Formats: sequence, structure tokens, C-alpha cells
Amino acid sequence: MSDRDPQPVERQLPTEEARDLLALVREIAQREIAPKAAEEEDAGRFPREVFTLLSDSGLLGLPYDCEYGGGDQPYEVYLQVLEELAAARLTVGLGVSVHTLASYALAAYGTKQQQVEHLPAMLGGGLLGAYCLSEPSSGSDAASLRTKAVRDGDGWVITGTKAWITHGGIADFYTVMARTGEDGPRGITAFLVPGDAEGLSGAVPEKKMGMKGSPTAQVHFDGVRVGDDRRIGEEGQGFAIALSALDSGRLGIAACAIGLAQAALDEAVAYATQRRQFGRPIADFQGLRFMIADMATQIEAGRALYLAAARLRDADRPFAKQAAMAKLHCTDTAMKVTTDAVQILGGYGYTADFPAERYMREAKVLQIVEGTNQIQRMVIARHVAGPEGR
Repeated sequence: MSDRDPQPVERQLPTEEARDLLALVREIAQREIAPKAAEEEDAGRFPREVFTLLSDSGLLGLPYDCEYGGGDQPYEVYLQVLEELAAARLTVGLGVSVHTLASYALAAYGTKQQQVEHLPAMLGGGLLGAYCLSEPSSGSDAASLRTKAVRDGDGWVITGTKAWITHGGIADFYTVMARTGEDGPRGITAFLVPGDAEGLSGAVPEKKMGMKGSPTAQVHFDGVRVGDDRRIGEEGQGFAIALSALDSGRLGIAACAIGLAQAALDEAVAYATQRRQFGRPIADFQGLRFMIADMATQIEAGRALYLAAARLRDADRPFAKQAAMAKLHCTDTAMKVTTDAVQILGGYGYTADFPAERYMREAKVLQIVEGTNQIQRMVIARHVAGPEGR
């Protein structure tokens, strides 16, 4: 790994409090996360103690109401925190984004009583969440999910299997979309299921190309019983809740992608300014200088795009189109920038002695999770050109 310190990102933050918050995040990232990232990813170790530290530091509920233990921060600030965490280790940045996604349904659609009872522990009590929408046979076509919740007295019995669940098998709570009625999106309801519920189990984690420290697993619900007080929103409202959550979650993925790309650019610049060939640093050669310029430009463009979408969200204006654009552009940028970083490092970029190859492997999944980039293009096209088949 190169020993040149990267230049800090120039950030536009709305308050002095936000600047102090980002300084705290950078300190935690540099002291507690980055030094262990390569070793722990190689070993497939999930850093649960880091998430406990983040919770204790008030960083697991940043965009939510302080009344329930949140940080009352705008998305404009929260997403830049995610970017810093992801630059240090994607497993951590993405994990915080998924936890925030899992908390969204209750924070946005729960009753006052539900929020008082559950949110403080979810946002600042050391708990870790997971979001359960995808299934083995319903990924992009999420409305065709088959997991069922059947009324039984004053509660529900949930049966089925969820797939590709980040934190599957280790989460303390699961936000679960299950079918309670007719086929299609109108027959889906959301539930908050405790991680220790009887009949809930996680499968062996998937063996992945990257992000080996972040457990991704199927989650089985074998007659899991929950009370009606754990139903979130109205019956049949679950799919609308899921889509609303994903609009915000896509911004989290976009921010993580830019963090990862920034880390790859920093590594490439550090290497290129130190590596000498033909009597001078390889950063002096125009071919590499142009690559670095393009990498930096795409990162800045992605950062501006996700922040523009976040500011729309903070102003309570529609942002679904911009969220899809941000997710699409930022994750494609991460894939391109990390690949170029490997190329700049040459043979060393292909070895595990430098983090560039890990960054490239990790970037790929960001083009897939929370709606593939093909789905993002469909969403964008509908906003711009109208629905298909008119």
C-alpha cells in the first residue's frame, strides 16, 4: 500500500455541526476502520464492534428524529458520512446504509407507539438491522414475492425465504415484506421481525467475489409468529413502503460508490507519483495524467449528482428520478475508476499487496444491489419519456 496521504475531499457542508461530525467520522475511519480493512476482508470477518462504536457515537441513526435517538441530520450530511465510511471500508459504509434502510419503514410509516417502543434501540441502542424484500425467484420483479404472512388470532405467521440479505443471520431486527393478500404489489405488507424470533434462521452466507466481510445470506421464516403491533403501515401498503425506502436507499448506495471510487483514485495517485519509470514518476506521462483527470472528474460529477438528489429530498420535493440517476452514474463510475486504478498500478494492481484489486471486486456489486443499473435505466426512462406501452 502506498504511504502518500490523500488530499481531503473538499466538502460543502451546511453547518458547523456537520463539519464537526465529518471530522469525527474521518477520525474513526482512519483509526478504527481502514487499518484493519484489508486483513479482515481477506478473512471474511464482519466488524460488529465497529458498528457498536458507530452506534455509541450516534452515527447509526443520523437522518432520523432526535426524539427517538436519531441525529436529525439532513440527507446531504448523512450521505457524506456514508461516503467517508465506504472509502475506509465498503463493508462498513454499505452496512450503515442497509441499517438506515431497514429502519426507514418504522421511522416513516410506524405509529407513534411503535416508534417510541422500537426506534431508540434501533437508532442508538447498538442494534443492527436488515432489509428483506428480495427472494430466490423475485429480485428485480420484487412485486412477485412469495413469502406469506397469514393472520392467526391477534397476530401473523410468516413463512418463506428471503435472499441476498445483507446482515442475514446476524441482524437484530428485520424489516420484512410479505404477502398478505392478492398477487401483485397491492397484496404486500411490511413487518418488523426481531432477529431472535422463533422459526427465523439465516443460511450459510454466500461466497462472494468481494465484500467478503459483509455477510449476505438467505433468511428463512419457518412459521415465525409476530403480533399485529409489528405490522408497519396498513395491510397492502408494504410495496409502496418498500419502493419509498429504496428511493432513499439508492442514494446511500450512490454515496458508498463515490467513497469507494475516491479511495481507488487516492491509491492510484499515490502510486503514480511515487513509481518511477524512464527516470521520472509515471504520473508525469500524459496517458496516465489523462486517466487520473477523467477519474477525478467522474467522481466529482457523481458526488454533485447524489448531493443534488439529497437536497431535493431534504426539501420534501420529488427525488426518485434523481436517486435512480445517482445510483446509476455513481456505481458505474465506481466500476470504471476502480478498474482504471488497477491499470495504473500495473502488475501490482493485480496483487493483494495493494487494495486496488479489492476495490475493483467490491465495486461490481454496487451496480447490482438495491435495483440493478438496468432497472435504474427503466425508472429514469419512465420519468423522462413516460410509462411503457402508452
